Amino acid sequence: MPEEVTIYHNPACGTSRNTLALIRHAGIEPTVIEYLKTPPTRETLRAIAAATGQPLRALLREKGTPYTELDLGNPQWTDEQLLDFIGQHPILMNRPIVVTPLGTKLCRPSEEVLEILPAGPVPPFTKSDGEVVRDDGKRRAR
Repeated sequence: MPEEVTIYHNPACGTSRNTLALIRHAGIEPTVIEYLKTPPTRETLRAIAAATGQPLRALLREKGTPYTELDLGNPQWTDEQLLDFIGQHPILMNRPIVVTPLGTKLCRPSEEVLEILPAGPVPPFTKSDGEVVRDDGKRRAR
């Protein structure tokens, strides 16, 4: 049975589209969660942040979101308050986030996904902007 891969995806985002295409190029059909239509729960967001090894704040997106209007750069906000903001405005969750058996990662740029793909090496892949991605075959240890 193929290993489970999940992508928290926004089809309007070029980086997210490239990441999804790269996963499929590797021969993996991931579970695709369009997080704007089906936002993750607070518990899932907490687990994702913990699995990335980054603070929750690192998963916030500034561009094209109410980040500035909500003053989310202010360190006064606790993780619980940030989870409330993401719950109210799912667009604040940066993307794409990919979960595989090798780890969980915010994949910006899209080729960051290669480090956690449970397949490979992946043949060269051309992103939508024409940039060619070459897989060095290096993966995180399990």
